[in-house]
Amino acid sequence: MSAVKNQARIQSITVLLLGLVLLAVPLPAFSQSCALCYTQAAASGARMIEALKSGILILIVPPTLMTIALIGVLYHKRNQCKRTDLSAELDGNW
Repeated sequence: MSAVKNQARIQSITVLLLGLVLLAVPLPAFSQSCALCYTQAAASGARMIEALKSGILILIVPPTLMTIALIGVLYHKRNQCKRTDLSAELDGNW
């Protein structure tokens, strides 16, 4: 059983590293911004800049948390839908 646990651990580490790589890849895309947005933000005061930052967080954080929660639920329920008794019956019919 320890070999199965090691393989599962290696797979989870691989998925984590792949996720980190995918997060790091679009870094050059952050430098591309709308010229109008940039000029409006640069011309505004400190209050407007803080409001803009807060608005960005409000738009990004809830969907991210909902996605993480959905992935967590699916991960914990992944074995609930498997039917081993049906697969054993199908193997006998072949």
